[in-house]
Amino acid sequence: MRFPALKYDLTASLVVFLVALPLCVGVAVASGVPAELGLITGIVGGLVTGALPGSSLQVSGPAAGLTVLVAETVQRFGLPALGIVVAATGLLQLLLGALRWGRWFRAISVAVVEGMLAGIGLVIIAGQLYAMADRPAPASGIDKLLGLPGLAARLVSSPTAGYSFAIGAGTIAVIVLWQRLPARVRVVPGALVAVLLATAAAWLLHRPVKKVEVKGLLDAIQPPGSGVFDQFAPALLVTIVAFTLVASAESLFSAAAVDRLHDGPRTDYDKELMAQGAGNALCGALGALPMTAVIVRSAANVQAGARTKASRVLHGAWLLLFAALLPAALGVIPIAALAGVLVHAGFKLLPFKQLGPLWREHRSEALVLAATAVAIVTVNMFEGVLIGLGLSIVKTAWETSRLHVETEEPPTGTIRVRLTGNATFLRLPKLLDTLEALPTDRVLELDLTDLRHLDHACQTALTTWVERHNANAPEAVRLIPALAGRG
Repeated sequence: MRFPALKYDLTASLVVFLVALPLCVGVAVASGVPAELGLITGIVGGLVTGALPGSSLQVSGPAAGLTVLVAETVQRFGLPALGIVVAATGLLQLLLGALRWGRWFRAISVAVVEGMLAGIGLVIIAGQLYAMADRPAPASGIDKLLGLPGLAARLVSSPTAGYSFAIGAGTIAVIVLWQRLPARVRVVPGALVAVLLATAAAWLLHRPVKKVEVKGLLDAIQPPGSGVFDQFAPALLVTIVAFTLVASAESLFSAAAVDRLHDGPRTDYDKELMAQGAGNALCGALGALPMTAVIVRSAANVQAGARTKASRVLHGAWLLLFAALLPAALGVIPIAALAGVLVHAGFKLLPFKQLGPLWREHRSEALVLAATAVAIVTVNMFEGVLIGLGLSIVKTAWETSRLHVETEEPPTGTIRVRLTGNATFLRLPKLLDTLEALPTDRVLELDLTDLRHLDHACQTALTTWVERHNANAPEAVRLIPALAGRG
């Protein structure tokens, strides 16, 4: 390791540590697990995943994008089951990386990924608004949204809830305003400043407000028990697939985004998937949160001048030192302040800038994005993503099955019909309507020369139509080239 690079990496690691600290704790609290589990995942993301090959400057840790899935898993199966799910996710990622499937995750429609993040962002925002008011959030996404009017009434009628909400709102305001300050001031992350100010305000005003509960790093570790898997095996398998799909897609899309921010070595997607798998396998063994690559921390790492992977390893070391030496510091942080950090993070997941241009240029993609987000809010995370993928596949199939039917029908002589494009079952009604409308007392020529693809359904339908037409026509249909063998 060269000393000049280490100088830059050391500075960058401190910046990333300050960005990661409130997010690690906030994601854990929002997920309904001890705050220390978020720190453990951040430590593993730095010391283990950060040291492995894949992406050189990308930083991993607990992500807001998995908050909804983790909360659903803990509520349904209990905290001990989380370790099994995360460990199995890691092992599956290792297998997929070894099979060189990492690059295929990039084939997932961008509209589905943006819709997934938008749906997650809406659920996070709605859920954390309750936490800002020190109120328990409803279980489902739609119930969270429907309960917001009642939450507003609660804020008006309860001074305690209003004070807590003010702390969270003030946290959001500080984060937003901090971004408008000069660059030399913004070296200190706005989220950290906001949490510190909120903590100071809660301490000075001596108002009752919920604080983060602290157990200690070692006490928070809960290795999974074998009995949990035996009891919930079928349901857990579905959950593991959901974790693997979401965590892998988010990490690899983040890697692609980070590669655009620097001129260093490009990401090896298969190795990066294996690095994420190794980290998640260890996090699962410790009973901690799942990890993904996180674009906020990664962008901060690049912008702070990191040159090598040493910066992300060192940020994990700083998290470990903080958790070991200053765990009591977590116990003075108001939950409302962390909820404010998560609300801001949720808004950043909403594709405000992308939606307008996408609607103007690719309207069908915008509809897939919106449908995915709505499905995640109204149904659940996994089924919402499946709905989005299904719609994307149907949209792509429809758009690629373009079939142009051109008919030349002179007053006398042969009628020529030319098929161009892809003849699939999706275009079969249009094709048959055109062919069946042709007169049976004229000679027909069917030109298939420019037909790039003819699926089995269309080939069968054409064969049937030709046989039926020939039975009543003065001359058999001329096929150019012959229909047999095409497909």
